Amino acid sequence: MKPAFISSTLLAFFVLLTVVSADEQQPFQLPTANHALFEPGHELEFLAPTTPDRPWTTGSFGCVRSDGWQMHEGLDIRSLQHDRHGEPTDPVMATADGTVCYINTKSALSNYGKYIIIRHLVDGLEIYSLYAHLSEIQPGTVVGGQARQGQVIATMGRTSNTSERIGKERAHVHFELNLFVNERFASWFHQSSPGERNDHGIWNGQNLTGIDPRQILLAENSSGGGFNLLQFIRNQTELCRVVVRATSFPYLKRYPALVLKNPVAEREGIAGYEIALNYNGLAFALLPRAASQIKGAGRIQLLSVNEAEYHANPCRKYVKQRGSRWQLTGEGLRQVEMLIY
Repeated sequence: MKPAFISSTLLAFFVLLTVVSADEQQPFQLPTANHALFEPGHELEFLAPTTPDRPWTTGSFGCVRSDGWQMHEGLDIRSLQHDRHGEPTDPVMATADGTVCYINTKSALSNYGKYIIIRHLVDGLEIYSLYAHLSEIQPGTVVGGQARQGQVIATMGRTSNTSERIGKERAHVHFELNLFVNERFASWFHQSSPGERNDHGIWNGQNLTGIDPRQILLAENSSGGGFNLLQFIRNQTELCRVVVRATSFPYLKRYPALVLKNPVAEREGIAGYEIALNYNGLAFALLPRAASQIKGAGRIQLLSVNEAEYHANPCRKYVKQRGSRWQLTGEGLRQVEMLIY
């Protein structure tokens, strides 16, 4: 544990030294001084489980809660420093260089409590980091401002709007890495969920699709500088594949590196896209299709399901099987409709 009297600035400098090689800066770094992630067998020192009797995996990313049926879209990174009242005081730092996109300072408006979202450009991809349950936002951290990797942006806390408060013994920062789904989200949400509140506009958590930060940080740490985010995303395991009769939606322009080549569609014209989704609904490969390559008349059609992946990670409930046939659920349709709106 770091002594409480070390200043936030000095601590950030020491942490930065531990994650930046002499030759080049890694794309991402841990957002706090807790580096137990990189010590095999010390996972419980790094991640805060939901209760003391639960395994550390309940504080990690994936279908890790409610016996595998509840998604957790980030890492709950434990605190190391506390004041005399037992409250966390860990500095929270930007994982990479970027621009602050959103700050929520009203805990009652989100189960994230106070949170910050930062946009980064890594390996040609826009990626968004999120830091939640903060107690304080660092002065100078403002929307539109620049954040350097390792820069202190906030102080860890326990803020949330949930009925069951986060206990001092489980104090953590909830850390996410996400792809942004749709800049038209607010309009889509208003249309698809009439009467429901959306206090955060396009920065609603539904509009950010998470990828596993633990896998990324471990892969990066072991790669010797050879980690590539684009390759990591392209290598996601497919849950299902859909075809959509839609040819112009924001995701295509935001993530052109995920759009594949199809000579037939280039020659005949694009009538839709075949989209591969992972179990969290991340669209990681989009293949243009010509009209001659699309069967059926539906705007959204399920083409295939990876049954092994469904059984391994079923928590999003995007597909279901009826007899020998698979189909998209309401949740699955909603995810695809949000993507192509």
